[in-house]
Amino acid sequence: MLAYHSVQNLLSSSLLSKHLKIKIYGIIILVALYGCETWSLTFWEECRLRVFENRVLRRVFGTKKDEVTKEWRKLHNKELNDLFCSPNIVRVTKSRRIIWTGHVARTGDSRGLYRVLVGKPGGKRPLGRPRSRWENNIKMDLQEVECGDMDWIKLAQDRDRWWALVNAVMNIRVA
Repeated sequence: MLAYHSVQNLLSSSLLSKHLKIKIYGIIILVALYGCETWSLTFWEECRLRVFENRVLRRVFGTKKDEVTKEWRKLHNKELNDLFCSPNIVRVTKSRRIIWTGHVARTGDSRGLYRVLVGKPGGKRPLGRPRSRWENNIKMDLQEVECGDMDWIKLAQDRDRWWALVNAVMNIRVA
């Protein structure tokens, strides 16, 4: 988010072309999503990511003159999606998380990262609702593409099927 605040004046400048502004947008999103493979996102956090992405895109594309009222207004989300038709920030996060999951699942039992991924911590859990775990997010991502009932660790061993799954996650349309 700090990367956005440092260049927000550039994004609204009339001196830069839209092409250059979109390149800057890509860099901002790349910086904002650093380490997103390990995030365990809630629905609220996904909404906040979408709001951030729309804020940046509104800076890039500017305002629009309304034909009826002849006044300047902000672009609506649908108009932003029509102007910039790449996958949204949540799709990118989910696909990168699934790519990382496949990589970790293929590493094998001897690696510590794999043991952390599939291991169950012992001991008594605290009172209250359990926190959303990373594995729960993976299972929800797989359910979105109708693969939730499959054993995802075995599915990840076949790279071609796993990449087809990643592409399916990227192409899901979010309203």
